[in-house]
Amino acid sequence: MQKNDTSRPRQLLTRALRAAAGPFSWPGAALERARASLRERTSTSERARFDARKWTPELLKRLDWRRFEETCAAYFEALGFATHITPSRVGGGVDIGLCAQGSATPSILVQCKPWDAYRVGIKSLRELRAAMTAAGIAEGVLATPSRFTQEAINFAAKEHIDLIDGASLLAKLSGQPAEQALALLKFAMQGDFLSPTCPGCGIKMVLRTSTDGGRKYWGCLNYPRCKQTFFANAPA
Repeated sequence: MQKNDTSRPRQLLTRALRAAAGPFSWPGAALERARASLRERTSTSERARFDARKWTPELLKRLDWRRFEETCAAYFEALGFATHITPSRVGGGVDIGLCAQGSATPSILVQCKPWDAYRVGIKSLRELRAAMTAAGIAEGVLATPSRFTQEAINFAAKEHIDLIDGASLLAKLSGQPAEQALALLKFAMQGDFLSPTCPGCGIKMVLRTSTDGGRKYWGCLNYPRCKQTFFANAPA
């Protein structure tokens, strides 16, 4: 099976999500300075926690949700699929349609869920099944660094959905030929791969501290125009 350039899915994702997001317009120079500042906030000590030579469960858990989607798309491209990427109706993510070689029509629909302390439940499976029906696609894949509830597992078995949990995904990534596995790892870890991306604006978020209790959270750079926040798993 022919290997593909793993940078391609990221380019496709960037174009699709830019078209869908429509972020608040800043003057170009100010926006670039803000993005540069955000990239610098990822400290050397934080990045040093991750082994740049091999895939680990901790890395999968900590990847920005957008980077996790990009990495999954790159993985399927490396397997020989062409990817057709469209904005999802749910949560600001994307639907990744997989096309077999020689076909322009997706035959499998992939959705990705970032790590959560709670198991992925049936709600996410129903959302994927609805997306499959809307797209006229019979098979689905849900990938996550987390685990699935038994109810979700039972539902997936009846609805032609393949579940890839954290342990399975780690095995799949690590099981690639050494050169290919390293290329995917370098792709996942390039730039700021830890700070979450705002689902609405498509830009990296800023780590802030709440005035009520001093809890750290991620806020959108476009506040107050955008009030998107993430509290869970925000590193100190």
